[in-house]
Amino acid sequence: MVALLAVDLGVRTGLALYGADGRLRWYRSHNFGDAARLRRGIPGVLATAPDVTDLVIEGGGQLARYWIDEARARGLAVRSVSAEEWRSRFFYPREHRSSEIAKGTADGLARKVIEWSGAKRPTSLRHDAAEAILVGLWGVLELGWLVTSPLDHSRNLV
Repeated sequence: MVALLAVDLGVRTGLALYGADGRLRWYRSHNFGDAARLRRGIPGVLATAPDVTDLVIEGGGQLARYWIDEARARGLAVRSVSAEEWRSRFFYPREHRSSEIAKGTADGLARKVIEWSGAKRPTSLRHDAAEAILVGLWGVLELGWLVTSPLDHSRNLV
C-alpha cells in the first residue's frame, strides 16, 4: 500500500492522509502545545498511518526539520511546498491577497475535496486541517496519483 501524508506545519498542525487513488482518507488538526511535544509526537502520528510512503510539508524551520528527520529515518519520500506555490495551483489571485481571505477559500475548497473523496464530513473544519487537505491534493497531483484535480471541474483551474 502507498499513502501520502500532508502536513500544514505548526504547533497546531493540520494533517491529511491520501490513498494511492488520490482520494482523501482522513484529515484532522492536532494541537501539540509546543515544539518539544510536537517533536515527540511525530512518531505517533506516523504510526497511525503505516502505509505512508510520501510526506508533503507546508512550512519550514526547525518544526519542518523534526518531520523531515523522522520521515527520512522511516524511508519516506519528503517534499516541501510553500503556501504561495500550492495556493497558486488552486486559488484565484484575489483569493489569497490576505491571510483571512485565503483561510476562507481553503475552507470552501477543502470541503469540496472532502465531498469528492467521500471522506467523513466535518462538524467544524479548522483552517490548518483545510490547508493540509489542499497541500495533500497538491502532492498527489505532483506525484501523478491524480491526472486532474477534483477542483478543476468546479473552478476551471490547472
